[in-house]
Amino acid sequence: MQSLSFWGEWGRLSSPHPGPLSSSVGPRPLGGRSACAGGRRWPKAGGALIGPGFAFATPPLRWDWLSAGIPTHPQPAMASQLQNRLRSALALVTGAGSGIGRAVSVRLAGEGATVAACDLDRAAAQETVRLLGGPGSKEGPPRGNHAAFQADVSEARAARCLLEQVQACFSRPPSVVVSCAGITQDEFLLHMSEDDWDKVIAVNLKGTFLVTQAAAQALVSNGCRGSIINISSIVGKVGNMGQTNYAASKAGVIGLTQTAARELGRHGIRCNSVVPGFIATPMTQKVPQKVVDKITEMIPMGHLGDPEDVADVVAFLASEDSGYITGTSVEVTGGLFM
Repeated sequence: MQSLSFWGEWGRLSSPHPGPLSSSVGPRPLGGRSACAGGRRWPKAGGALIGPGFAFATPPLRWDWLSAGIPTHPQPAMASQLQNRLRSALALVTGAGSGIGRAVSVRLAGEGATVAACDLDRAAAQETVRLLGGPGSKEGPPRGNHAAFQADVSEARAARCLLEQVQACFSRPPSVVVSCAGITQDEFLLHMSEDDWDKVIAVNLKGTFLVTQAAAQALVSNGCRGSIINISSIVGKVGNMGQTNYAASKAGVIGLTQTAARELGRHGIRCNSVVPGFIATPMTQKVPQKVVDKITEMIPMGHLGDPEDVADVVAFLASEDSGYITGTSVEVTGGLFM
């Protein structure tokens, strides 16, 4: 069987540059007369790039700068800079039992939001609520406490029931909705079963559609503004071997979110998607270590992301700090595939 040569080709294409690199730094207008159009003279000095009106100095980069060690720890999160931006918000988070969903729940609660944490695994959702510092570890706590809910978002009835339960519990629809629920069933295209395709599409794409639809209907019928944030993946933009179903589902999430933004803007509802790269979650723990090492080498920041990196962006999109942002996709990839 012929081996797949993606990594081999990458190594060949990414070999060290044989010559000096240069970088454009700052425009500086140059004067003088010449026979050029407009009577301007644009002298070439020291490798400058010449254009109409400006010359760009291009000093060579030092290779010791490029080979310097990359910090292994991410920069401090935004959490310490901005607090309680969501103190009046009710946030529904699906897939809240682990990974990105749990980190989002913790971050939003830290910003002052009341969190309705939903997961297919009831115990995992309850554990997330316990981490939030509120007493609501079971469904239906008094208003003002965080709450745990169980739902299979791939079923229309369950998605509608979830929104009804949240409204009944808190006497209002959620003003922030974050769809983090997602699964993988990896296999090469030549061998992928229809069942594996259907399962991933049902949860990742259909589930996001059903929750977005139910939440939007609740917000519109109550005349409320809101922010809907759907978690996609960089795989939805660039693809990934063995993940035709996952890549298709996450690409669909981006298209769904952009269309929802067009339709719901008139109702004061913003819709955005977040596009994580390779984040250290239970899902990526299934990836072989040698593959993780290869991917890490491709990330300019030099390390995998943390769920908190995604949660920071979600908190921004959930708040009025992003009040004029809708229909966009924000990549949280450390520069991977830029």
